[in-house]
Amino acid sequence: MSSDAMIEARGLGKRYERFALEGVSFRLERGEVMGLIGPNGAGKTTTIRLLMGAAKPSSGSFSLLGGNPRGDRRLLGRVGFVFEDCRFYGSLSISANARFVGRLYPGWDGRAFRGRLEAFGLDERAKVDGLSKGQRTKFALAVALSHGAELLVLDEPTSGLDPVSRSEILDILYGFISGGDSSVLFSTHITQDLERIADRVTFLREGRLVFSEATGEVLARHALVKGPAAALPALRGGLVGVREAATGFEGLTDRAGELAAARGAPAEGLVVERASLEDIMVYSTREDYRVRVGA
Repeated sequence: MSSDAMIEARGLGKRYERFALEGVSFRLERGEVMGLIGPNGAGKTTTIRLLMGAAKPSSGSFSLLGGNPRGDRRLLGRVGFVFEDCRFYGSLSISANARFVGRLYPGWDGRAFRGRLEAFGLDERAKVDGLSKGQRTKFALAVALSHGAELLVLDEPTSGLDPVSRSEILDILYGFISGGDSSVLFSTHITQDLERIADRVTFLREGRLVFSEATGEVLARHALVKGPAAALPALRGGLVGVREAATGFEGLTDRAGELAAARGAPAEGLVVERASLEDIMVYSTREDYRVRVGA
């Protein structure tokens, strides 16, 4: 594997009794933000657990910062973690939690941490139980950014946050990667956030990799197509998913370029619109939208 990649996974898999992750391959370069998307149960958290050394792969291989944390736990000191549930001691103050966490990291910088708290508007005397969801996430980010981390791994950090708090979190991430030497792996259901910040998107579905590509390429390749019901049979083979009604349809294509080049009689009456990452995930995942050629 290439030592200059922040994360590289090749055919990564993990088998459990009722779930299997298989064939997951992607590469996160230095200075990039990668979004990890997929519905509940797609394998996002399993992938992160494997990369962090919390579980042993059943197949495939990976490198994290050029090594494997199961064999070299020091690698985790170069990673900042932010999880949705922000696991800290709720009955203790921010400063008390920081004293405990700081002992776990050789590179802990208390001055930098207090500076982050001030920038985020957090009172170090406040108890964690009394913090709002957004404040807890900012506290977790302050911890993650105060021990010299080169890589941030975020698992649903903006879930449940209001738009203002989400925007503030994204600005923090922009600041983290601005020097070009740091990277972010960002698992989220809120795909609008990824369209703002992610250089690449990795999409998992039912434990399998759908794609791992540059965000711009993914959005350019997909489009929403709307039109009368009579036009659907000629287009069905080029659709990823479709929602049908008596008078018309709306579908997702991953052949937007081909459709634009063939706007002849079959495309008459069609409307083609930009597809969002959310559109791509929904139409690619919902069973009732799945295209059945010849139907």
